Amino acid sequence: MTHAPQIKIPATYMRGGTSKGVFFRLQDLPESAQVPGEARDNLLLRVIGSPDPYGKQTDGMGGATSSTSKTVILSKSEQPEHDVDYLFGQVSIDKPFVDWSGNCGNLTAAVGAFAINSGFVDPDRIPDNGTCTVRIWQANIKKTIIAHVPITNGEVQETGDFELDGVTFPAAEVQIEFMDPADGEGAMFPTGNLVDDLEVPADVVEGGTLKATMINAGIPTIFVNAADIGYAGTELQEAINGDDKALAMFETIRAYGAKAMGLIEKVEEAASRQHTPKVAFVAAPKGYAASSGKKVAAGDIDLLVRALSMGKLHHAMMGTAAVAIGTAAAIPGTLVNLAAGGGERNAVTFGHPSGTLRVGAEAEVANGQWTATKAIMSRSARVLMEGWVRVPGDSF
Repeated sequence: MTHAPQIKIPATYMRGGTSKGVFFRLQDLPESAQVPGEARDNLLLRVIGSPDPYGKQTDGMGGATSSTSKTVILSKSEQPEHDVDYLFGQVSIDKPFVDWSGNCGNLTAAVGAFAINSGFVDPDRIPDNGTCTVRIWQANIKKTIIAHVPITNGEVQETGDFELDGVTFPAAEVQIEFMDPADGEGAMFPTGNLVDDLEVPADVVEGGTLKATMINAGIPTIFVNAADIGYAGTELQEAINGDDKALAMFETIRAYGAKAMGLIEKVEEAASRQHTPKVAFVAAPKGYAASSGKKVAAGDIDLLVRALSMGKLHHAMMGTAAVAIGTAAAIPGTLVNLAAGGGERNAVTFGHPSGTLRVGAEAEVANGQWTATKAIMSRSARVLMEGWVRVPGDSF
């Protein structure tokens, strides 16, 4: 019996924010994987090491968490006044599919550096020293993102003293602006309400309804009050990820919220749409010890937020969910805004399992509907490894 040899594909392994993933230039992919479809999905699954019934991704580049089971494809932008087109694929760990339904805000921090290093940015726009503004077209959600990448001696500066909770070592600060961050073409509040009585099965929540803010900003997100589902908002990963009943409850809330937001027609369809929407719970400030042991005082934060990604409590906070948090906090009356004390605000600092994060957002009412003009946050990014990734030639 003959076996196809391995092929090698140019790739870069990068950390962006609190995530990491495998980055490709579109033109470097095998021809059959340069277009959307089964070949591309199968290639990325094999690169990451999925589907893996053991949940470890040992035979691939994935790290067996939602934060590390990610792929990025970049190409010279086809959009006017943009430098690079950014396509994100969230790879399922234990199932054979790649979810293309949303963005990864954390990896966005690495896109600017990769675009500069790959020649997608006009050299005339890269200063010898200073900041390079990289204009990113986020192809999944068709939105503009601006990355401000530090440059030293004509090259991307990756080292620095900027500290990001959830990342062990300091690095250079990269400021990210998410322009018009409402996800997709629909309304920012798809139900038309800042707060809904979300109908869920009575065995999930007593009475069968749950107060929820459902927002499309950064990524579609369903916010509920921690107290309404029996939590304090200070929980760390082990309190939830080892509790199968809790995870099933959150997945049920996510499925019913997805249907209410118009993202799916039947709740059963949520199983094949793992990346979006996200579900998160919020609470007023309380002191707690982060996963690193760092003490977070109630006075250091405006509210507490815990969010789930790909069926598990996230170890920090997804960048796109942070955009949703900042945007919802800027709109008086949402559950996020109320947890932060209510009123008008253009920035919020929230506590997550790894520490704290500050995100700014601007929102306004236009034609009777709330819209977000932009959200801003700082992240960092670093190349971890570059060269080639290898996969069996008959795997896609």
